Amino acid sequence: MEVDEAAWQGVIDTNLNGAWRVAQCAARMMREAGSGGSIVNIASILGLRVAQQVPAYTAAKAGLIHLTRSLALEWARQGIRVNALAPGYFETDINRSFFETDSGRAMIGRIPQRRLGQPRQLDCALLLLASDASDYITGTVLPVDGGHAVSSL
Repeated sequence: MEVDEAAWQGVIDTNLNGAWRVAQCAARMMREAGSGGSIVNIASILGLRVAQQVPAYTAAKAGLIHLTRSLALEWARQGIRVNALAPGYFETDINRSFFETDSGRAMIGRIPQRRLGQPRQLDCALLLLASDASDYITGTVLPVDGGHAVSSL
């Protein structure tokens, strides 16, 4: 109840509107070149399930997942594939100290593989969706999350 309009809008602008603008620009360039291509959005497992204290982020990422599917349908006939990655919890410089706390370790304990992902583990999934190896995949959301999205609450 304490999230103000500016904070809400900033998260939506970054995580949903920004992705729309980039995808639209890329699709126009692909159409003009007559080449088709691949757009890969970066969603989140929080677009598939929710967490407390981040309603704007979960709403934006859920919207991005549906935007991905919608654009895949809209642009398929132009040879443009649109997919998304849905990363789970990955260790980064920004969150490393949190995951060393009791709360952070508890969160890791709820991940079925009982560990954080490493950024390099997104590479192959991203390359798959961006490459011709996935030329018959569109409208897909690929969780890369150690099983978190399918775990029980």
